[in-house]
Amino acid sequence: MKKKDIKILLVDDEPDILEIVGYNLTAEGYEVITAENGAEAVKKAKKYKPQLIILDVMMPEMDGIEACEIIRANPDLNNTLITFLTARGEDYSQVAGFDAGADDYITKPIKPKVLVSKVKGLLRRLKEEDQTESIVKIGNITINREEYKIISKGKEIVLPRKEFELLSLLATKPGKVFKREEILDKVWGNEVVVGGRTIDVHIRKLREKIGDKSFKTVKGVGYKFVD
Repeated sequence: MKKKDIKILLVDDEPDILEIVGYNLTAEGYEVITAENGAEAVKKAKKYKPQLIILDVMMPEMDGIEACEIIRANPDLNNTLITFLTARGEDYSQVAGFDAGADDYITKPIKPKVLVSKVKGLLRRLKEEDQTESIVKIGNITINREEYKIISKGKEIVLPRKEFELLSLLATKPGKVFKREEILDKVWGNEVVVGGRTIDVHIRKLREKIGDKSFKTVKGVGYKFVD
């Protein structure tokens, strides 16, 4: 996918942020769409189906967390990447962001060139083709990598992109302990810095949806999928 074909939805209630960040992303060759609050972001996400959404947290009408949750509940936007760009750097705010389904969490202030680099790292995932089998069956679970579908005990489960990729990785080799560093590298990518609790949050979500017994924590090392 060429840069000119990549749509980025930039959402912030500060005109300066929209102007500066938007200018740098446009100069890089991306198509940039802007919104000034969460409600507008949800509408434009549905209309334009962007490859990436950059969200502020604190905004009028609807905050970024709520907007992220609504967007993540839309199957048509399941493959859309979402990152928060906010001055809120507290741990609980980051956890709330990942709980809502975000792929990354970037804190302000950040130099435009660094932000563009992070955006490139996020978008690089869209270009990577998974060379493994498109359909994997493990016990009562079927993973369809092409359609991003999970069938568990005959019922379809809709997972956000990162949860799907994490499950897909762990289920590739049941019983293997995947180190945290390996998970971050293969699911989030080397060039994307995520919080230390990111994996834990996503594993907790998967346990709630797939079953607690399917995932085992190996303290100090990582996680494994148990068939």
